[in-house]
Amino acid sequence: MQGTHDIRYQLEIIYGKKEGEKAFQKILPLIDTPLKKRKTKEYFSHRDSVLITYGDSLKKDNELPLQTLHRFADSYLKDVFSTIHILPFYPYSSDDGFSVMDFLSVDPALGSWKDIKSLRGEFHLMFDHVLNHISAKSEWFQKYLSKEKGFEKLAIEVDPARDLSAVIRPRAFPLLTEFRKKSGERIHVWTTFSEDQIDLNYESIDVLEKMVEVMLFYVDQGARIIRLDAIAYLWKEIGTTCIHCKNTHDMVKLFRKILNVVAPDTILLTETNVPHDENISYFGDGRNEAQMVYNFTLPPLLLHAFVNEHAGILSHWAKGLHVPSDENTFYNFTASHDGIGVRPLEGILDTGETKWLSELVKENGGGVSYKKNPNGTQSPYELNITYVDALLKKREDPYHVQRFLATQAVQYVLPGVPATYIHSLLGSRNWQEGVKHTKQLRTINREKLSIDDVKKELNDPNSFRSRIFYPYLELIKTRKEQNAFHPNSNFKILDINEKVFAIKRFCDDQTIYALTNVTSKCVRVSLKENVTDPQLKDLVTGIQVSTNDMELKPYQYMWLTSD
Repeated sequence: MQGTHDIRYQLEIIYGKKEGEKAFQKILPLIDTPLKKRKTKEYFSHRDSVLITYGDSLKKDNELPLQTLHRFADSYLKDVFSTIHILPFYPYSSDDGFSVMDFLSVDPALGSWKDIKSLRGEFHLMFDHVLNHISAKSEWFQKYLSKEKGFEKLAIEVDPARDLSAVIRPRAFPLLTEFRKKSGERIHVWTTFSEDQIDLNYESIDVLEKMVEVMLFYVDQGARIIRLDAIAYLWKEIGTTCIHCKNTHDMVKLFRKILNVVAPDTILLTETNVPHDENISYFGDGRNEAQMVYNFTLPPLLLHAFVNEHAGILSHWAKGLHVPSDENTFYNFTASHDGIGVRPLEGILDTGETKWLSELVKENGGGVSYKKNPNGTQSPYELNITYVDALLKKREDPYHVQRFLATQAVQYVLPGVPATYIHSLLGSRNWQEGVKHTKQLRTINREKLSIDDVKKELNDPNSFRSRIFYPYLELIKTRKEQNAFHPNSNFKILDINEKVFAIKRFCDDQTIYALTNVTSKCVRVSLKENVTDPQLKDLVTGIQVSTNDMELKPYQYMWLTSD
């Protein structure tokens, strides 16, 4: 069978012929399952959009949070989002779910696999495969400390005297953490993200077997998209930067080959918060690595455009949003459970502009997280603030709501699949009390909301939440009906005015000109050099618009078509 032959060959590339064959014999029983009966289908559609949420972002007394989420989704989101990304819902010890204690269980405080199955009946689902590390409090790590068979090489032991200065760090914490094995032996193990997150050792085929089993279990539980969390740091080679190693890319290729056999309609999404060229390297040749990559440059660059009221740099960058094949697309987002990464701005904005954004975020009530550089210095890693409040211009800001919605309109017209964080959809503000409680800056946009309070605000047409939520839903509903917004349809960035982000999206049966005023002033523009029709219909308002002379009000967006 060609598919299994490809898997064996890929394992030999990673582990060598002898160890590769051992690894293949371990994995073979896992891929010989009924899952392989799933049929290949088109990966992406113009009807696709993703809601990002924690399992307990919405809470109600005496009700399991996953059930609360399901009721909310049933009431408001069934005709809006195609997919729900439930952030890690497994038992965990820290990092709001990303220090996993048991990859195969649902945190009972959230619900059960039955609740997950219930959601997948109406939505596609995205699961996190937190494959770089595991909780120090997990049963697996305790078995490692006890030197139990199959777990002897679970972690990466390193002599602290080794020179690790070349390693690129995503955090300012120590790279190695000391533990004692049950025998009393003192060891130092690799902990990229925190002392509670033990990096897994993929040189061990026992580790590989366990994590492939986890991935296929998620597919069996209904995951349409598998998010490869922190994938860039997966493989370590001392003496190198330990990011984007060749074997890391080879591992992504292996996961893709396995899914091609077992579940060919499952999508791999790589999470790599790095500069754009490094990020898109995970497309591989277009058909052998991830189908989707996070568009990490978009959130900070879009913010920069709107607070500067100038679309030039954003437009120039967007011209390069091409993918290597029709099996690839971008995962477009502006906010997530994490902050707004600034490393993706490297090579686009100078350090002065990045510093200015950092100061703006602080003025708006947010914070800045730092990473440790190889030379011992620190530099900004991410901006911690809700995307809504990052766009605040002053305390009494009459354009706050419209400015935020305009940023989301830009996100939703770009090539790719759009994704919206639940706190953006709900217009959530900075959660300062949460930061005080956890002492963690990322808590600022991870508030746990009372569903009753949310509904009360949504029922008030004058509330801040309501003024964002309902126009946002209409924007998504309008987009999903347009063939021209297929993730891989053609596009052209139009240079019609430095104050307007303008993009032409087109396919065989539809063309849309999407214009967004990124400023607080009225702007007059013309499309006469780009279209022959004297009038086009604005899909947002339903009004016919003259293409020769248009006025865009502050932060107005138009989606113009001849339809």
